[in-house]
Amino acid sequence: MFLGDYLTIERQIGPFEFECRSVSTGTPFTARVDEDKQELFADRSWIEGHSTACPFLRPLGNRIVCTIHETSPFQWKAYQCLILYIFAPYGREVGRVNGTFGLITDDPELRSVGGEGEMVIDWWAEDVEEHICRFLQEKGYHIV
Repeated sequence: MFLGDYLTIERQIGPFEFECRSVSTGTPFTARVDEDKQELFADRSWIEGHSTACPFLRPLGNRIVCTIHETSPFQWKAYQCLILYIFAPYGREVGRVNGTFGLITDDPELRSVGGEGEMVIDWWAEDVEEHICRFLQEKGYHIV
C-alpha cells in the first residue's frame, strides 16, 4: 500500500488521466482511472487520511483496490498491493494479505490459522477476498 513513495503524479491531463513517473526507474507513464472505478476514485476521503499510500488506491468493501489497474506499469501489477489488514481481537495489527493472497505475518498463531485457511478457502473463486475475510473473522480476527 505504500507505493506513494514510488510514483509521482506530475500533472493531471484529463478528468481521470494523469502523467506520472516511477520514482525507482524514472520511467514516465500515463495513468488512466479504470472506467468502472471512476466514481470510487473521485471520493478522496480515504486517500487524504493515508498520505503514504499510492494515490490511486481506494477502499472497496473489505479491501483496497487499484483504480488504474488497466494502465498501471508492469512493476505495479507484479507488486500486488496489500489488500487486507488483520487485527487480533485485542486490536493489535498481526498481519496483512497482499494482492496475490499471500499472508504476511510474524504472529505464530495467525500463521497457524493461515495454514488452516490454505486447506479450506477456495483460492480460485472470484470472490476469494470475501472467503478470506469470512474465514479470518470466524477465527476472531478483525479485517480492514
